[in-house]
Amino acid sequence: MTLTAAPARPVPAARPRPPAGHRRRAALTWIATHALAIALAIMFLGPLVFIGLTAVMTDHQALTSRLWPEQWQWDNFAGIFQRAPLLTWIGNTLLYAGLATAFTLVSSIPAAYALARLRFPGRRIAFLLVITTMMLPPQVVAVPVYILWARFHLTGTLWPLILPMLLGDAFSIFLLRQFLVTIPKEYSDAARVDGCGEFRTLVRVILPMARPAIAAVALFQFFYCWNDYYGPLLYAGTEPGNWTLSLGLASFRAVHHVQWNLTMAATLLAMAPVIVVFFFAQKAFIEGVKLTGVK
Repeated sequence: MTLTAAPARPVPAARPRPPAGHRRRAALTWIATHALAIALAIMFLGPLVFIGLTAVMTDHQALTSRLWPEQWQWDNFAGIFQRAPLLTWIGNTLLYAGLATAFTLVSSIPAAYALARLRFPGRRIAFLLVITTMMLPPQVVAVPVYILWARFHLTGTLWPLILPMLLGDAFSIFLLRQFLVTIPKEYSDAARVDGCGEFRTLVRVILPMARPAIAAVALFQFFYCWNDYYGPLLYAGTEPGNWTLSLGLASFRAVHHVQWNLTMAATLLAMAPVIVVFFFAQKAFIEGVKLTGVK
C-alpha cells in the first residue's frame, strides 16, 4: 500500500499595504470625524494629567511654569502619610460612604417598589412629595436639623450624615421607581399566583431584574458621600479625628499651600479609589442610568 502526499494548500498572497498618502488621508478623516470627542477628552484628561505630573515634582519646580518633571519625586506620596493622618481620613470616608450607601439601598428600594408596583390611596401625592424634597436645598434645614442632632449629642461625629439614610433618599427613590415601572407586571402577578407575598416578590423576582438600577443608585450615593464636603464640615468640623478626605484635604491644602506637589499628590490619592470603582463598575452604571430614562 503506497501513501500519497496531500496536495499543498496555496499560500494566500499578502495584502498590499495602502500607500502612505492614503493612510494619512484616512487618519485625518478619522480625526476630523471625532474632533469634538477628542477635544472633550483633552478637556477632561488635561487636569488629571496636570495633577499627576505636579504630584511627582520637587517643591521648587512645582512653583515654576515648567510642566514636565525634571526629577521624579515618588517620595511625595509617602511624605503625605507622614505629614497628615491620611489613613484616618480614608477610614472615616469609607465608613461614611459605605454605611450611607447600604442604608440608602435598604430604605429606598422598598419605598420605590411601593410607589411603582402597589396601588394605595395617595400614591401620586406621596411620589410628588418625594420629588418636592429633591428641590429643597439642604442649607434651608441645616439649622433645625443641627439642633436636633445636638440634642442627641451626635454632633462632632459622622452619624448625623449616616443615620438619615435609613429614611431613604429622594433621588434614589425616584431613580429606582423609574426603573421598576418598566418591569412588566406579569412577572409579579405570576409570583403572586405561586403564593409569594409582596416582600418575597420583591426579593426573589424584582431585585434580580433591577440590578442595573441598584448599581447606578449605589454608585451615585457612594460618589456623593466620598466627595461630600459640606456635611462633614458642618457636623465633624470641630473633631479632626472624624474628618473625611474632602475635609482633610482642605485643611492639608491650607497648611501646605506653597507645596503644590504634596497637595496634588494627596488629591491624586483621594481620587484614585473613585476612579478604580467607576472603571470596574462603569458598565452597570451606564446601563442602569440608561434604563431608568435619566438623560
